[in-house]
Amino acid sequence: MDYAKILNDEEIKEIHESSLWILENVGIKVRNEEAREIFVKAGCKLQDDGLTVKFPVSLVESQIKNFVPKFTFRGRNPDYDITLPDDRPCVVTGSSAPDIVDPGTGERRRSTSTDIANISFLINELKGYDVFSISTLAADAPEGQFSISRFYPALKNCEKPVRSNTPSLKELLDILELGEIIAGGKEAYRERPIINHHYCPVISPLTMDVDSTSCVIYLVREGLPVYGTIVPNAGISGPMTLAGTVAIGNAEFLALATLFQIIRPGTPLIYAVLSTAADMRTGAYIPGAIETAILQIAHTQMAMFYNVPSGGYIGLTNSHVNDSQSGYETGMNTTAALMGGADLFNMGGLLGSLMVFDFAKAVIDNEIALMLKRLARGIKVNKETLALDLIAEVGPGGSFMDSMHTLQHMKDQVLFTEVSERDMFQIWEKKGKTDAATKALAIAKKILSKENPVGLSEDIDKRLRERFKGLVEGKAGWCY
Repeated sequence: MDYAKILNDEEIKEIHESSLWILENVGIKVRNEEAREIFVKAGCKLQDDGLTVKFPVSLVESQIKNFVPKFTFRGRNPDYDITLPDDRPCVVTGSSAPDIVDPGTGERRRSTSTDIANISFLINELKGYDVFSISTLAADAPEGQFSISRFYPALKNCEKPVRSNTPSLKELLDILELGEIIAGGKEAYRERPIINHHYCPVISPLTMDVDSTSCVIYLVREGLPVYGTIVPNAGISGPMTLAGTVAIGNAEFLALATLFQIIRPGTPLIYAVLSTAADMRTGAYIPGAIETAILQIAHTQMAMFYNVPSGGYIGLTNSHVNDSQSGYETGMNTTAALMGGADLFNMGGLLGSLMVFDFAKAVIDNEIALMLKRLARGIKVNKETLALDLIAEVGPGGSFMDSMHTLQHMKDQVLFTEVSERDMFQIWEKKGKTDAATKALAIAKKILSKENPVGLSEDIDKRLRERFKGLVEGKAGWCY
């Protein structure tokens, strides 16, 4: 597939050189002491403020040579492992929303660990999703168990790769222990790490924080899967010009990637972004805007320049309900990013600028994901698909409907949707005139009304509860 381009070759080179200039002349404010020491030891220059680090161009370019072209997500079931870019598009849920649209009442409320259990079961059953990035927080988490109350119900109810983060290194160590118990021991876990870690250690503009940076340093040293997302916002934390925002975001990616490679050369990366533009009439955050897709394509071109997988939070919406805005923002942005060559799509289930999860939205986004996968497959041209013998046999004025060729290819050529309405008006009216959101919620309810076949064994569950006293129940099932 030839990809859509925002930048030409000369512009890609100019952005690369501009990013190197930013790193060498402006630098990164590194609030994490250990990261500063790593940078300085590698040859960076610490400025008089004791925080800002400037990067020699030669250092960054030498670390780019250590980049590797693939990144693998692993799940409890190896059949769901997915490697980028080979298995693109990799579709992931949106993550860490504080609220949920209660599927019983339709009202917005704080999310709980039970909601996470139900969402993870739903995502495991929906074929369009490849990775479950834990979609919400858990307001019912016992004290000291914020992260465990998210990861446990997610891993208990989903065999696909699970991805999220922790607010501190202490909680990260708890999560790794959780994974080791599920995997059957520390050695088994290190051979197949079933938890995939993601952080945003770079805060735009040009600042590395303390806690998440500590987490990524630890994970990289241990050789465990982790990547970061870069999040400049044009007009607020980046220049208003999209070119300037790409340049600063690219510099931030290179700074983080350099840290990874200094610690452990050959550490797999994803060039992941949520680069956005602000609506300067109000200063509103607008991840659903078409500029998010434009920025994603540009960053993807930079990722191709560095030969690493790309993607990020693309396909989000500012809409607070499942309406046409929700659909066209998700559809437009993901389609544009796919055609631009992005590999990873954090797109599923969230409304209101990442603030609220909705079950019906997740089902609708699953259908969009399946459409993206079908689009990525394109058209295969060979003797069988050209069907010249059949065309000659049917001839002018004939019909292909009753041919064996049609029966053999009807499922692999056309996506059979569940949410999209395809009946004529009279049939749709007779069936109750159901809209997409209502139909999608019914699909979610049907899934959650079944017994979850992929739960953890009683023995593993017992061991987890003995280790983490007061652990949330984490059981999935329709309970609304």
